[in-house]
Amino acid sequence: MERRFEGRTFMVTGAGTGFGAELSVRAAQEGAARVLVHYRSSSAGAERTAERVREAGAEALIVQGDITSWADIKRMAERAFGEGGGVDVLINNVGDMASGQASGKEVTEEAIDHVLAVDIKGTMLMVHEFGQRMAERGRGAIVNVGSTVIVRGSPRAPQYAAGKYGLLGITKSYAKALAPEVRANTFAPGFMETEALLVRPEWKAGRRELVREATPTGRIPAPAEMTGAALFLASDDAHHITGSYMIADGGYSMLGA
Repeated sequence: MERRFEGRTFMVTGAGTGFGAELSVRAAQEGAARVLVHYRSSSAGAERTAERVREAGAEALIVQGDITSWADIKRMAERAFGEGGGVDVLINNVGDMASGQASGKEVTEEAIDHVLAVDIKGTMLMVHEFGQRMAERGRGAIVNVGSTVIVRGSPRAPQYAAGKYGLLGITKSYAKALAPEVRANTFAPGFMETEALLVRPEWKAGRRELVREATPTGRIPAPAEMTGAALFLASDDAHHITGSYMIADGGYSMLGA
């Protein structure tokens, strides 16, 4: 495995489970010196991730906070750039996909407010607080984890599609505001077989087979298989890429020119 991040410090939000946990471990495997493992409520999951990060050779620092709270984000940023020694790469992985909602007919005002608070407000404030501190240090890369709903939409949860589409505006705006010291991009994965997806009723009732058949590569990856592509945007190989987004969905949402 390449060691693209020798000596760097990562902050990964939502790192207690799923894709966030795998991103944290992959960063350590690729040479990161320290990984700040963020969680909101999954303290046991964060501890498991931190242990895996240490086994991969990096120092792990567990950081708790609610990204819908600006006060929490400021506290986390102060800790990350104080006790944590600064952050070179921020991975905004936290998102709310309204997983308990089976249909757009079930949408509620509360569900809309929560998804947008997490996916837009929370991500924007993370980029705002961490990005400014990165720029002051003279370096940094930010990867906002989006979704291919930005091109397909989501009849199941339109607020989720709206939230992830909003990431594009955040990414483009801060790519300009924080330039040239800090790059910001969006990584847009398709379906990944996370624990959360595997237990969804429609997935178990046949949606998995339909998605797999409609995917040119013929498979649905596990989260760990997608980490290398996501972290490419944080690497020096992507030094001339900013304000952009990269789709990685096996061709499921294939676009025309």
